[in-house]
Amino acid sequence: MFQNNLLKGKKILITGGGTGLGKEMATAYAKLGAETVIIGRRESVLQETAKEIEGSTGAKCTPIACDIRVAQAIQDTVDEVWASGPLTGLVNNAAGNFISRTKDLSPRGFDAIANIVFHGTFYMTHAVGKKWIEGGHKGSIINILTTWVWNGSPYVVPSAMSKAAVGVMGQSLAVEWGPHGIRINSICPGAFPTEGMTARLNPGQGDKAYSDMSGNPWGRVGQMEELTNLATFLMADGCDYLTGQTIAIDGAQYQATGGNFSRMSSFTDADWEAIRGLIKSTNEKDKAKRAV
Repeated sequence: MFQNNLLKGKKILITGGGTGLGKEMATAYAKLGAETVIIGRRESVLQETAKEIEGSTGAKCTPIACDIRVAQAIQDTVDEVWASGPLTGLVNNAAGNFISRTKDLSPRGFDAIANIVFHGTFYMTHAVGKKWIEGGHKGSIINILTTWVWNGSPYVVPSAMSKAAVGVMGQSLAVEWGPHGIRINSICPGAFPTEGMTARLNPGQGDKAYSDMSGNPWGRVGQMEELTNLATFLMADGCDYLTGQTIAIDGAQYQATGGNFSRMSSFTDADWEAIRGLIKSTNEKDKAKRAV
């Protein structure tokens, strides 16, 4: 639906760009001529994704390992990126989440999510925004949120709190940084299944996690191209007047059902114990992969 080379001359950084939605958006931008920078914690995954993107699109994709929970690591990464020229766009996509009753959460469990979504997103936005303002450059930021920013959600309270805060940050900075030519918008995706999301938000369900979409007016999950089309529109030139907005793309499921995890109110203690075991197993596998 877009002209070839629509994003030619753009340089876009995507956090959490090695897998999932981040990888999909990075690939879509590269297909339209953008140079991309993907960051995450697993260097081997980033390198593999960058090689795949460059091979399929011919556009430059730079992988940089960075822990966005650490402000200095972000500053070092942004300085490295700027050494070869300023960014024109930033996608705050990196996130973490897992299902849990709030009474079962430990401070460490809460921080595991808040340090990525709340602190990490601010650190990255702050570092990039300062560079743009100091250099007199325009820029576009997209925050990937959830529909929970409007109505909250039980059993994912650390994520709901953090995502809501990022949404307010976007609205605030759209006003504060608008005079500098910096746009900030947010996307709230519905069900766009990825391996990581399925494992943590629908543990143990595998391919059956989204087999029943009867609660969605469109009766299906989202298609990745639909999400990347919206992300492309918000990143491209031609809609500079669109800023400070939060857009849901979920087939109207939010309006129809609230789009959160209220259905889990009927779970028993045994159900929650099983969920904790599945999530722990997933986390241990991820740690093993990062150690390789």
